[in-house]
Amino acid sequence: VQLQASGGGLVEPGGSLRLSCTASGFSLDYYAISWFRQAPGKEREVVSCISSLDSATYYTDAVTGRFSISRDNAANTVYLQMNGLRPEDTAVYYCTCMQLGYWGQGTQVTVSS
Repeated sequence: VQLQASGGGLVEPGGSLRLSCTASGFSLDYYAISWFRQAPGKEREVVSCISSLDSATYYTDAVTGRFSISRDNAANTVYLQMNGLRPEDTAVYYCTCMQLGYWGQGTQVTVSS
């Protein structure tokens, strides 16, 4: 049973990335999934969440209007589309199913020119 986060990389300011969080060993259908990030020297913070039943979404103020979370239950995957990336978005991004206590391994996002 695990969550696999992928899709990070190096991108210039203003660029885009799409992160994926794929579950194995359990179905994401019934659980809310969250993305957190942790920048060097800072505490881990929640970025976005998506609910299970109605796919309601939440975004922290810093990413509202730039990031979009979605889920594809058939693919057992949650996505985080990140547009308009800024240097301050640089961090390791983690996906989590907090109800079950599962965390992905993290994927590095670096925004730099």
